[in-house]
Amino acid sequence: MKKILSVIISALICFALFGCGAPSGAENGNGGETPDDAAVEVDLTKLSSTMVYAEVYNMTSAPGNYMGKTVRMRGAFTYAEGDGRYYFACIISDATACCAQGIEFVLRDERKFPDEYPKTGEEITVVGVFDTYFEGIYQYCQLIDAVME
Repeated sequence: MKKILSVIISALICFALFGCGAPSGAENGNGGETPDDAAVEVDLTKLSSTMVYAEVYNMTSAPGNYMGKTVRMRGAFTYAEGDGRYYFACIISDATACCAQGIEFVLRDERKFPDEYPKTGEEITVVGVFDTYFEGIYQYCQLIDAVME
């Protein structure tokens, strides 16, 4: 089960987190604040589908270059379950939709799953701080202190 979970998470969730300090900005209507455009250092929502896919690949390949940066991304919501917890991610496909990469996110405010989360495949926009963590020998990426816009 752990090996299957690791494969799923590895395929769907990148190996680093984005972040930079405490975000500030306008109220998002979901109980949290989202950073204004000036606070977002990596805004994937303004890139073409080819460039977004390439940038996410860079994030997962060289996470140290993105540590502590605030990132905004738009993609499909998905999740995986394992070891008694849920892993939430925003998945981005390439221009031909044949390949996908994702970044895990951890919301700032606690929500009840599944009632207070989007449906699998629903488009979301997430803003959070890039960071990495280890589970066993595997390193993963995630956006921490994240909010859904």
